[in-house]
Amino acid sequence: MSSPRVWLITGTSSGFGRRFVPSILRRGDCVIATARKINSISNHFPASDNLRTMELDMNSNEATIRQKAQEALGFWGRVDVLVNNAGYSLKILAEDSTLEDAQTQFQTNFYGPVALTNALLPQMRNRKEGKIVMIGSRSSWNPVEGLSLYGASKAALRVYSEALARELASAHFPDIQVIIVEPSGFRTEQNVLGYPMKVPTAPNPHTDSAYASMRAQMQARLEALDLKQKGDPDKAVEVIIDVVRGDASAEFNENGNTIYLPLGRDANDDVEAKCQKMLEAVRDQRKVTDYLDIDE
Repeated sequence: MSSPRVWLITGTSSGFGRRFVPSILRRGDCVIATARKINSISNHFPASDNLRTMELDMNSNEATIRQKAQEALGFWGRVDVLVNNAGYSLKILAEDSTLEDAQTQFQTNFYGPVALTNALLPQMRNRKEGKIVMIGSRSSWNPVEGLSLYGASKAALRVYSEALARELASAHFPDIQVIIVEPSGFRTEQNVLGYPMKVPTAPNPHTDSAYASMRAQMQARLEALDLKQKGDPDKAVEVIIDVVRGDASAEFNENGNTIYLPLGRDANDDVEAKCQKMLEAVRDQRKVTDYLDIDE
């Protein structure tokens, strides 16, 4: 890959995104840092000839996102690494949610990243190289109460990314790599109190008594976890950058070309548990479900 690499990172006002920028700059690469509001990152990062900032709202329509992609390409003529990092977690019980809630959650976490990826892929294909990093979540492997829409949006992002990776490989673009990052809980400045459990404006009288205690329990659990997550986001970001740049240790991956990157013990445990659960389901049921083909 060309050096220095050019990274475009969404959602750099906080969380992983805010930490990516200085670390990448220290390694000598170039960064296009974006955020929904440009003033939210105006004073975040040290001045550097290798840094450009740009307003990019992942809730925008496809035409606007494509226009912003072209603006980003105008800085250095290319984007080597796209990090789809921007996202948020809508905390709401499944039956409390509306279609508008689902569409809003998916717009930021799924539709926006898909539009931006498609806008930047042609220049990667023309150069026959590139990296696309999707920031997913362990919640898509171990969904919990109150995070059904969030987990679903991240699961959709993972499956899309898996299919995209296969399509690129089948079309003979092996040097355009897709990396799916599945983080555990990490202690960033994004405290959960800014995103409390959403309560429906008109609760269903048939279900609200059953769900009221669950909402309270979920809110208490979120507040107890707030800023007490075990994960160190600075360490996590360094691992991601190492993997993208090919600087990871040999022990990390023998082939040096992985699509999956669970981050943290909890994420590793959740992925492993889900895979084990699915294996058990297949083994328990396949004596019946294997034999459903048309008899010839």
